[in-house]
Amino acid sequence: MTANLQNPIFTDETKAREWLEARVWPQGPICPHCGATGEDVTHLNGKAHRSGLYQCSQCREQFTVTVKTVFERSKIPLSKWLAALFLLTASKKGVSAHQVHRSLGISYKSSWFMMHRLREAMRCGGLLPPMGGEGKVVEVDEAYFGKLSEHSRPKTKSSGKPFQPGETSGPGRKRAIVALVERGGKARTFHVPTARLDDVVKVVRDNVKRESRLHTDESNLYFHLGKEFAAHETIAHGRDEYVRGDVTTNTVEGYFSIFKRGMKGVYQHCAEKHMHRYLAEFDFRYNTRAKLGFNDLMRAEALAEGIKGKRLTYRRPRKVVEPRAH
Repeated sequence: MTANLQNPIFTDETKAREWLEARVWPQGPICPHCGATGEDVTHLNGKAHRSGLYQCSQCREQFTVTVKTVFERSKIPLSKWLAALFLLTASKKGVSAHQVHRSLGISYKSSWFMMHRLREAMRCGGLLPPMGGEGKVVEVDEAYFGKLSEHSRPKTKSSGKPFQPGETSGPGRKRAIVALVERGGKARTFHVPTARLDDVVKVVRDNVKRESRLHTDESNLYFHLGKEFAAHETIAHGRDEYVRGDVTTNTVEGYFSIFKRGMKGVYQHCAEKHMHRYLAEFDFRYNTRAKLGFNDLMRAEALAEGIKGKRLTYRRPRKVVEPRAH
């Protein structure tokens, strides 16, 4: 199954709901409020109830498969949600909200928010285990994409000298991204305040096992850090060296190539506050690539499972101000 928009789950609400239920509840319906299963959950049939409605006998709450997911309280038909989900997962470098808006016949505002909800579902939640291990190679590199907003820009260069008025060039004025890629495995990226020593060291220490072999370029960021790992091997790009035996950073640079082509060619613009969502999207597709045994359907099913327990609202609820006592 691919993102063929003639598939029944993209045109029939009942089939769309059944497909999603089979992925979210592979062992049968589960109450999202209290976790009850089996005989405690009743499917409410009949004209008096909307399709796909269940009731829990433990907590007495009613629910559907979209409750406590990124689809909750959405007025967009579930069939269109699944069409957008398949389009996003089947496109190697992403699909723009404008393209989804045209393909599905919904407003641009709705498609833009749909894509951000799906990126939230792509995000890996909670603490992740460290990457690598004995005999494994983890490549580390940093890259820059887009200009920092004025309030986010550092006041001084890495040397400690202040930026001169009007001086905007150089990596210190751009958004920094640190990528860790386990060779033959998965990627993990981070949007950090700056690609300075403290920021990069913390990311690598927190996410790479000490038994790993670390492959980096000749940057001074990794000089002392590399001593904490089983081996630290570098490539001297300044001397036009890109491969030496099995020592290379071509894998992590390949990841950045896909990311930058997608961001420049498909999305074109990304606000700094949304950078982490786009990184989650590219991480997800890289970690479910064909080389790891995934196809389009498996990738879509993995995203469908990721919608659980995540919410993303368009506007934050207003803070209620209690009236003062007189």
